[in-house]
Amino acid sequence: MAAFLLGAVLLIVQPQIVPSRPAINSNAETSSQPVQRELLKKTSQKNDFKENIHSNGSCQQLPQTIIIGVRKGGTRALLEMLSLHPDIAAAESEVHFFDWEDHYRNGLQWYVNQMPFSYPHQITVEKTPAYFTSPKVPERVYNMNQSMRLLLILRDPSERVLSDYTQVFYNHMQKHKPYPSIEQFLIKDGELNVDYKAINRSLYYIHMQNWLKYFPLDHIHIVDGDKLIKDPFPEIEKVERFLKLSPQINASNFYFNKTKGFYCLRDSGRERCLHESKGRAHPQVDTWLLEKLQEYFHEPNKKFFELVGRTFDWH
Repeated sequence: MAAFLLGAVLLIVQPQIVPSRPAINSNAETSSQPVQRELLKKTSQKNDFKENIHSNGSCQQLPQTIIIGVRKGGTRALLEMLSLHPDIAAAESEVHFFDWEDHYRNGLQWYVNQMPFSYPHQITVEKTPAYFTSPKVPERVYNMNQSMRLLLILRDPSERVLSDYTQVFYNHMQKHKPYPSIEQFLIKDGELNVDYKAINRSLYYIHMQNWLKYFPLDHIHIVDGDKLIKDPFPEIEKVERFLKLSPQINASNFYFNKTKGFYCLRDSGRERCLHESKGRAHPQVDTWLLEKLQEYFHEPNKKFFELVGRTFDWH
């Protein structure tokens, strides 16, 4: 009876099965088993995982698509643009289910409770940029849904580092707290400080290798964040095709706001732009330091291009 019940729970938690399992490091698999059992236990304690159904026919369900990153790559812009499509239901805030232990311990029922109500024909999407660089997240997503469609938006790694610093800098400024200059983070003993977390987050090939242990490349669509800023419509078209959505978003949904310096959205006659925190000017960096940063990323970028079979117009 116990074996039967456990089998029933497993069928509920992993509703979609792929024909073959990707090659996974046996040590990683073994270490995850206690965590996965705990997750299943939490789920079963709540009368099994269930979708919360509304009287109008909509329900809260696990996402079929996750925007996994990258931080300061344009995830918010991507989510807002994708939300123009009538068949998309997006979670408003970053859930951090798979990377924050206190959230993950709550189980799948807690996770589904964070999702928006959606109709059967809609795709539920959540985005948490920290997922991409968190080593434990790919396996956890795989254990939930092996057929998950993943969206990854990337920018020039050097620009992403500067944007990463800018966000933290302004967060401190708003709280009237002092914050060191970017040079103090980028330079250590006269050399580039490769231990700076913002630099590590831009080593895309390292993090991508971890995801490819669990998901095939055709389940991960990479959005060019630099192109999305300059000309959003072609990139969104590619996302529509990846998610097998009908082509509903068109060029008229985007207009360039000269005051803000980036594209805003036009939806059913209403115009809206991203929050004022988006598009902030990066700090001025000495040319020699910027070149040093770009030089450091040259080899990692080549490795990433080889890994995904695609090149990007990065320095």
